[in-house]
Amino acid sequence: MFLFMLLFCFISCFILFFFLVFVSLSRELKQYVFMEKWNQTSNDFILLGLFLPNQTGWLLLLLIILIFFLASVGNSAMIYLICLDPRLHTPMYFLLSQLSLMDLMYLSTTVPKMVFNFLSGQKGISYLGCGVQSFFFLTMACSEGLLLASMAYDRYVAICHPLYYCICMSKRMCMKMIMGSWILGSLNSLAHTVYALHIPYCQSRAIDHFFCDVPAMLPLACMDTWVYEYMVFVSTSLFLLLPFLGITASYGRVLFAVYHMRSKDGRKKAFTTCSTHLTVVTFYYAPFVYTYLRPRNLRSPAEDKILAVFYTILTPMLNPIIYSLRNKEVLGAMTRMFGKFSFTK
Repeated sequence: MFLFMLLFCFISCFILFFFLVFVSLSRELKQYVFMEKWNQTSNDFILLGLFLPNQTGWLLLLLIILIFFLASVGNSAMIYLICLDPRLHTPMYFLLSQLSLMDLMYLSTTVPKMVFNFLSGQKGISYLGCGVQSFFFLTMACSEGLLLASMAYDRYVAICHPLYYCICMSKRMCMKMIMGSWILGSLNSLAHTVYALHIPYCQSRAIDHFFCDVPAMLPLACMDTWVYEYMVFVSTSLFLLLPFLGITASYGRVLFAVYHMRSKDGRKKAFTTCSTHLTVVTFYYAPFVYTYLRPRNLRSPAEDKILAVFYTILTPMLNPIIYSLRNKEVLGAMTRMFGKFSFTK
């Protein structure tokens, strides 16, 4: 059942420097001039980053590192609990384990490189490295969009059609959903990455972003990219907009069914859970769709970077809290696990 893990899972590790050195403005300007000259004679790219190297930038960077640590611990704990506790070997928690795995890879694709560039002052990223980062980012983006739709369908069947749950959400169907999410996301990502790397870049290679995002790379091209932008629009609609509409419809049916429940406590609990889930899903889909469906002339690099923080950093931290750590079954599994550790000691 764990063949999907062969698709390559990694958690990048980086060393936090305890001694941080502030660079003076004059040295900053010299470094900028040097990088611009280097940019014209190299095939590599430059990531301008998310923060400026000032006091506010350092504080925001420390906040990002804290969020990265909390998200990594939370998602790793979820995968560990679901794998070891037999009571959590159900379709819902199997989907949740995949969500945690995707969030771990999401964080590892963007945050370590951004932190390393900020601390070292080296903003460059190799041509191949940019392609690898873009591939994994797009894979996680598309796969997670499809997986969230599968999770919404799982809750819809469990609440609205409980008698058919074992048939509609069998282990085989659950595996098909998971493998379909990974495979379709990977194929879509591969197509976009290969095309983006074959675009001739004859202008400045400075990407105004903190990772190799395709929309941020297109303004650097020296050819008309309207056909490719149309394909980005189609892919975003298929992998993000349609799943989001499906999730909204599923939770709408769930809320309608919950409204007719006789138990007030059950109705209140279901409303709270559904509203919380919809909020987190909106944090993920809305910035993504807004960024990728806008025409190029309406995009703002600063705005795109801020929106990217929601679906690359904040959502992976919120997912284990909202979907899992507030769940009584997961908390019970944690209690049993800690009880075993204390008993063995």
